[in-house]
Amino acid sequence: MNNQITNVYIWDMDETLILLKSLLNGSYAEAFAGLKDAQKGVEIGKMWEKHILQISDDFFFYEQIENCNKPFLEALSKYDDGQDLSDYDFNQDGFSPPHDDLNKRKLAYRHRIIANKYKQGLHNILDQEMMDLWDALYKMTDEYTDGWLSSARALLEQCLAGNEDPTICNTIAGGVVRSNATGSRHINVLVTSGSLIPSLVKCLLFRLDNLISHENVYSSWDVGKLQCFQWIKERFDNRNTRFCAIGDGWEECEAAQAMNWPFIKVDLRPNSSHRFPGLTLRTVGFYFSIYIISHFLPQEVAEMQLGQVLLNNCLSFMLVQTQICRCLKLDL
Repeated sequence: MNNQITNVYIWDMDETLILLKSLLNGSYAEAFAGLKDAQKGVEIGKMWEKHILQISDDFFFYEQIENCNKPFLEALSKYDDGQDLSDYDFNQDGFSPPHDDLNKRKLAYRHRIIANKYKQGLHNILDQEMMDLWDALYKMTDEYTDGWLSSARALLEQCLAGNEDPTICNTIAGGVVRSNATGSRHINVLVTSGSLIPSLVKCLLFRLDNLISHENVYSSWDVGKLQCFQWIKERFDNRNTRFCAIGDGWEECEAAQAMNWPFIKVDLRPNSSHRFPGLTLRTVGFYFSIYIISHFLPQEVAEMQLGQVLLNNCLSFMLVQTQICRCLKLDL
């Protein structure tokens, strides 16, 4: 469909969709000024670390390929000759860091198996005892973080379904951009600063795998977030595509600024609306509406429409200015 709108939501992982580092270093508990048990948070974080590394090593070749990080699983697909791997012995193929085509092919084989396991899900990999431990840890973490994990997951579901608030859609461009009128496509993409294999395992453990496909998981570990953002733009871009980045760090903020994309900065503090629970599809839609207005409308019309969007969404220019300045490290 030529007029189909594509919304691409580009998510950071740690301290955005999930909490881990802030549990381990106590910064999550610290944000609550003594109301959270910091030691419990550290213990929860250590349990997650143990599970992530164990599953990465035992089922996803991480011990073999830890020093061979790639920015995405398809990075070496041209080296994969499609060989049947059902009887392939990955422990006896002489794999070493891939500086030549033969070892790049062996790494591509591993990436193919990893992609298949990701699509199958953990219930086809772990035994019942491990599944029960994982389920209990997820529930404990979600309770400790007041529903951060389940709330983030719910927003991902809403983004993917495209359940946009009709008042936002009608305001964007006089009702021209309307999901139910033109059809729309919604894509969740993950760009994480962690290495690729543990990040894929995190998606599985934190129940994000059916909301973010393995093709849409990028590791900026070696290449930086701006390069990942550029790849994403090249992959999805057309005249009806709009992008929005969501994360907690300066790198993704500056990368979004370089791409001229809206950026939503996630804030751990309990009084923030840009956290979980708190961040809503309506707020994300507001940032998308600014992108549409600034990119596709004449300047005079854009200024009028922007004012109307802010008014309709009960958001002031000061709120927008505060978010932008926070991103740019300015002190209002």
